[in-house]
Amino acid sequence: MSEEEKQEETKEEKPQEEEVAPEDSGDTAEVEVPEKFATIVSEIEKLSVLDMHELVKLFEKKFDVSAVVAAAPADGASEGGGDDGGLVTVTLDDAGANKIQVIKVVKELTGLGLKEAKDFVESAPKPVKEGIQKEEADEIVSKLEEAGAKASVA
Repeated sequence: MSEEEKQEETKEEKPQEEEVAPEDSGDTAEVEVPEKFATIVSEIEKLSVLDMHELVKLFEKKFDVSAVVAAAPADGASEGGGDDGGLVTVTLDDAGANKIQVIKVVKELTGLGLKEAKDFVESAPKPVKEGIQKEEADEIVSKLEEAGAKASVA
């Protein structure tokens, strides 16, 4: 009987695993690619992760854009008021002489990896955070200035 119980447990576990797998793969299947981009997307899907990273960096340089994800607003920021007048942008104007410390601060503030933070700092002037409250912006500027950078709020 012990063998039968093991087989039953195995049978019970398999359907549970099968239920999880389609949900994971369903997320990527839901993305609808417009026909005009189908060829490009199919070619990108063939790339390795390192090649994709290189391609993103190329796009950033070629089109002067950034692939940095904007920070989500604080819990209370999206609810009360609707006052967008208080939202500002913090810009890293210059890394200064102590670039390593500035890279560490930018890495902490943006969630970028070390190389991406280094590239970010070297490409200053560049916005660090956009659409944030003035108080948070002042804290970010002080962190950057403590590290030796020049930053501004706009």
